[in-house]
Amino acid sequence: MGESKRFQVVHQESSFLGFDVTILLDTVTGVPYLYAGLAATAGLTPLLGQDGKPMIWDAERPEEDEP
Repeated sequence: MGESKRFQVVHQESSFLGFDVTILLDTVTGVPYLYAGLAATAGLTPLLGQDGKPMIWDAERPEEDEP
């Protein structure tokens, strides 16, 4: 099975305590997701706008303004 290109990592950080935060972009829908994990515990959720609806990634925005 080939590597999926649907989800791309657009931001990733780790703390010295082992807590990882990653923003994944669904390239089909444009919705970014927040993944947070620590050891065997993890969570995944779509990033929401002020209206409570999933954000849509705007590729035209400068990188420093991206979620």
